[in-house]
Amino acid sequence: MSPFAIQITNGCLIPDIEQEDQNSFQALQQLGAIEEVEGLWKLHSLYRTGRLYIGKDGRGYVESEFKEQRDLLVEPDHLWGAKHGDVVVAKRVIARRGRASGIVKLVISKAHLFTIAYTHRDEQDNFLILNIRTGEPTHAVMKGMDLKAFKLGTVLKVDVDDDKVLEVFGHLADPRVDEKISLALYDREDAFPEACITDALDVEIEVSKEEHPDRVDLSHLDFCTIDPVTAKDFDDAIYFDRESYTLYVAIADVSHYVPYFSNIDKEAKKRGFTTYLPHKSFPMLPRELSENICSLKPKVDRLAFVAKIALDRATFKPVKEEFFEAIIHSKHRFNYENIDKILDEGTEGITGTVAHILTWLLPLQQITVKLRKERLKNGFDFRSEETRLSINAEHLLTATQIETGTPSHSLIEECMLLANQASAKRFSGGGAKEDEPGIFRIHEPPQLSKIEALLAELAAIGLYVEEYEDSPSLIRAIQKEAEKMGLASEVDSMVIKSLRRAEYNAHNVGHFGLGFSHYSHFTSPIRRYADLILHRLIKTQLREEVEEASYLLRNIEPLCARVSELEREATKAEWDFRDRKFARWAAEHLDEIFEAEIIEAGESAKAVLKGDIKGITVHLKGDDVMLFDRVKVKINEANIPQAIIMVELVEKLSKDEMELL
Repeated sequence: MSPFAIQITNGCLIPDIEQEDQNSFQALQQLGAIEEVEGLWKLHSLYRTGRLYIGKDGRGYVESEFKEQRDLLVEPDHLWGAKHGDVVVAKRVIARRGRASGIVKLVISKAHLFTIAYTHRDEQDNFLILNIRTGEPTHAVMKGMDLKAFKLGTVLKVDVDDDKVLEVFGHLADPRVDEKISLALYDREDAFPEACITDALDVEIEVSKEEHPDRVDLSHLDFCTIDPVTAKDFDDAIYFDRESYTLYVAIADVSHYVPYFSNIDKEAKKRGFTTYLPHKSFPMLPRELSENICSLKPKVDRLAFVAKIALDRATFKPVKEEFFEAIIHSKHRFNYENIDKILDEGTEGITGTVAHILTWLLPLQQITVKLRKERLKNGFDFRSEETRLSINAEHLLTATQIETGTPSHSLIEECMLLANQASAKRFSGGGAKEDEPGIFRIHEPPQLSKIEALLAELAAIGLYVEEYEDSPSLIRAIQKEAEKMGLASEVDSMVIKSLRRAEYNAHNVGHFGLGFSHYSHFTSPIRRYADLILHRLIKTQLREEVEEASYLLRNIEPLCARVSELEREATKAEWDFRDRKFARWAAEHLDEIFEAEIIEAGESAKAVLKGDIKGITVHLKGDDVMLFDRVKVKINEANIPQAIIMVELVEKLSKDEMELL
């Protein structure tokens, strides 16, 4: 459900309604669809809000959000222009044979505001405008312009309501157009509104301690940052006090610089996340903030929000957790490669500040190894691999690199996990009421039906698990058998697909994948809006700001829905861009033969190519292949608009043949 739909279902105050939803609210008032109950505006019992799904027969269904309700059937003449995927308000009506039915009264959130399309001629030389998502014909008009005059393959942004061309993106033959397509398809933004840039430039460019007398001064401590070598913004810095066994996790104090309802806050809320493409990032905050005053750069004072975590010397479990506003002065910037090299080769020849930092960093690294080992008794280690693409100046794919976690990654990860858990405990358990709302990062246990389907797939390749007590023990048993068969990473990918997606929620149910009873996201407010909200919530506790806490918690459920959806859209944009680059690469290798491994069997099978370029998924007719078969395939089609690569099966390879290759 959309955030506004959640608000009117639960009940809300008029001042809490977003500007973008004001017109919908007023329309619902005029319809008599909402009523004021005990000071809150709430949807009338005759009305229902939900996402609309339209079947091939043209009939729609308004999805129920509650178990006790049935989906509402909407006949085609009662859709009133609503489209598949829209969030609507429908009025319940009495239908024949008692079927729960309804009439759409208002669209409160459109699935799509525009279509991305391109000009094309088919084999019969008919001129068409094709939807780039589906390849299906659509419509477009442009005042004073015959679209046939454009070069075939011209990419257009088209309004869904009146079919008017809003923007000409470029041409499919130009690889630079991929970025615009991927961002537009998933409503990702590049440039910031001028008001945001103006406000960002008005923010201070350096920190003066005299202006922050109430903050804890930690500038004397030897904090450091550890990030990718290409990082431009630094969310987090760490310091470990060996004497007191206390870990300090300092996080950029974004909430200090981004006030409620400011231009920057509204834009950050709209974006939700920073989107990362191989050649460029599209930040949640203006770079004037994210790469400057908010970034925990080395050798300058910075405002930070700090989690101070005292550890037990024997068990390494937290015994005391505090949060406070501070000033830090990072003494050194490391990258992951620096730390991994030191861990491999030792500290000989290292002097000065770095040597001093290593006196606490190396012991901390040993502690995090033990923390990780203990964590994996309840959580899981999925051997997932991330494919990083290299893009040249012409925006073409030149290389890929498989990235896996290293000891330096693990060092930082375990520190961040401690801080994230500590922040969640403030709202659920750890002294707080178990049902107290907050903003949690949850991961629900898998559905039984998904697990059963996974077991059936695995049985087809001869992987059986006979004894297990619950979902966690089953997954561990599957991983153990997969390891024996040499299919650890492949099976882990299947397990991940069978699990529910992690999301943000106002109520805590724990995190299945990590094995944590309490978890949230505290450590990246520069690039995730959820973390910024969590900072604000914790500050209301520290300052005893009842009114601000009430506002945040009153609207926390729709906010969680919003950021969860925005996270999915950001991820889809990143995947879409990757697939477009793979399709362009494939277009240069038509009719070439590659080795591949089947990752999905069935009528429409999928395989991953084996070769110098990693991570390319291709499609083939799968009547004669089974899961994890090793095969040779020939690329016979690269559909650049839909970013799909089609191959044909050349031959299957025996296990012996694969070992010789």
